[in-house]
Amino acid sequence: MDGALTQNDRSHVVDADKAHVWHHLVQHKPFETTDPNIIVEGKGMRVWNQTGKEHLDAVSGGVWTVNVGYGRERIAKAVYNQLIKLNYFAGAAGSVPGALFAEKLISKMPGQSRVYYCNSGSEANEKAFKMVRQIAHKRYGGKKHKILFRDRDYHGTTIGCLSAGGQDERNAQYGPFAPGFVRVPHCLEYRRHEQDGAPQDNYGEWAADQIEKVILAEGPDTVGALCLEPVTAGGGVIAAPDGYWPRVQEICRKYDILLHIDEVVCGVGRTGTHWFGYQHYGVQPDMVTMAKGVASGYAAIACLTTTEAVFDMFKDDADDPMNYFRDISTFGGCTAGPAAALENMAIIEDEGLLENTLVMGEYMTGKLHALAEKHAVIGDVRGKGLFLGAELVTDRETREPVEEARVKAVVADCMKQGVIIGATNRSVPGKNNTLCYSPALIATKDDIDQIVEATDAALGRVFG
Repeated sequence: MDGALTQNDRSHVVDADKAHVWHHLVQHKPFETTDPNIIVEGKGMRVWNQTGKEHLDAVSGGVWTVNVGYGRERIAKAVYNQLIKLNYFAGAAGSVPGALFAEKLISKMPGQSRVYYCNSGSEANEKAFKMVRQIAHKRYGGKKHKILFRDRDYHGTTIGCLSAGGQDERNAQYGPFAPGFVRVPHCLEYRRHEQDGAPQDNYGEWAADQIEKVILAEGPDTVGALCLEPVTAGGGVIAAPDGYWPRVQEICRKYDILLHIDEVVCGVGRTGTHWFGYQHYGVQPDMVTMAKGVASGYAAIACLTTTEAVFDMFKDDADDPMNYFRDISTFGGCTAGPAAALENMAIIEDEGLLENTLVMGEYMTGKLHALAEKHAVIGDVRGKGLFLGAELVTDRETREPVEEARVKAVVADCMKQGVIIGATNRSVPGKNNTLCYSPALIATKDDIDQIVEATDAALGRVFG
């Protein structure tokens, strides 16, 4: 840290925060007697709070965002230079960084051809849902309007996105929700014993077949899209088993259903090797949404990409004044986002971070498996690249989840050691029992060793 806050500065900031800031995902009652954690500075994978305490950040800004690490001057300078030249113009017109980043992004996404800019993952998914609904009205008399979503998946915080939310605790008390959204079963093989009829073999294909059953029950002529995360994030860090994705693609094509992949968490390198999670599985989506890692949090930006075939549906009759996508995102016109995103992507290329994510992901997976040999409370280790989870259970045979309070105790213990890890939080009732890891793509073996060692010590203290 370059310089700690003085006592007077620190007291003022803390007082102002406690008096006026409404934090995200936090119960504020404890702040009546304790201080909130205020992050003051970040460099690489380390952040410092208001007291000057250093933490190794194993969750990339708390919510899987800062993919290239903190303190990137080249991104800050690119944003500054762009803001001086042109900070904003509404998306009905174009901008230089908007055009250049769209070109760069599409070059990494064979099969996609168009980029729609907005400002958050929730908003990007809302745009996709609106496109599906408009296509339904334009082509199918409004009938093919239903959007399928998967149990345990999460697509955002708006009412529309919560309507497509597979995490019941995230949704609780925020209904009623929008009609026309239909849940399909999850594909978490570790918990196949909780699904009626789930086989020991070929579980991936079976899990995909359950989607087809829902489609047939709803009526294929009523289903317009299927929205899935490539790796379920907050619902437990779930990478689909073998056989799942090819069957999903087959089902969507069979019933003329748009495949919408939500890459808000996984996109732009998080899973290693490829730029996007879906690219590991050979599928060709019709729509892809992304946000967090697009600019690593240096500027707000989200994108919805589509195929040319989807784009063409909105310009096939120029004489019809309703026949285009009648939507706007005010802050989708900000130029800082694509300017930052261009530099973010360049850093990933220049520093070989896709390869580093693959190598470090394999290293961390091995370390977590070794930890499981020491701590019986770890029932499953899973994920992809540098997006990993360790599910905690009271018994490996029954796979009974540990109490959520003890999971939180592990996270709190790591925080005391100066390592920030995550856990599933207000997601699945009775199953918020997975420790979550998403260190920046710049992570080294030393970083990962420190993360795993902190987890090891915390598990020992909490579970003995």
